[in-house]
Amino acid sequence: MFTGIIEERGIVCVTGNRLVIEARKVTKDSDAGASLAVNGVCLTVVERVAANGGDGAGERLAFDLSPETLLRTALGRLAPGEPVNLERPLTLLTRLGGHLLQGHVDGVGRVVDREEVETGATLRIEIPEGLRRYVVDKGSIAVDGVSLTVTEVRDGRFGVALIPYTLQMTTLGLASTGDPVNLEVDVVAKYVEGFLRGPDRDRRDRPE
Repeated sequence: MFTGIIEERGIVCVTGNRLVIEARKVTKDSDAGASLAVNGVCLTVVERVAANGGDGAGERLAFDLSPETLLRTALGRLAPGEPVNLERPLTLLTRLGGHLLQGHVDGVGRVVDREEVETGATLRIEIPEGLRRYVVDKGSIAVDGVSLTVTEVRDGRFGVALIPYTLQMTTLGLASTGDPVNLEVDVVAKYVEGFLRGPDRDRRDRPE
């Protein structure tokens, strides 16, 4: 589980079926087998190696990306040199400053508008049709792994307000119109829908 509070921005070194990222902070306890959220996608570290460049260059973490991950997220669109949002899993001693995230991306949205305001910036993002029922005004949503509050929902789009700290510390500071972003809706909303739907509907279609 994650909180959507980004710890640092890493740099993409290699893309494709094996993603390699250079970072400094999150590598300290991210050995092979550890989980890490990369732009909101929970990935498993398969290799940890020292980065080229000497002291202070950080370390590199490698992840194998399955066809499912490449199909359902925006990670396949990354290019070497691009920044990515990184977060380690929460612990029992972690303050839950954002909201509970699983690192299971529900769909890819698209930035349709960016407006600079005195207090930061506002992004408006197109919601994939199958996710629209989960996005509500003042609800929680993760955009590229960043925990945010929905400020408006209209015409198949939602808005989020970004303060200067978020713009500086996450990749959303670089987001522009047309960019794809990973979306994870509030897991509570999905569970509520499941409870309201009642017992497994598929069971009624199964032969005895």
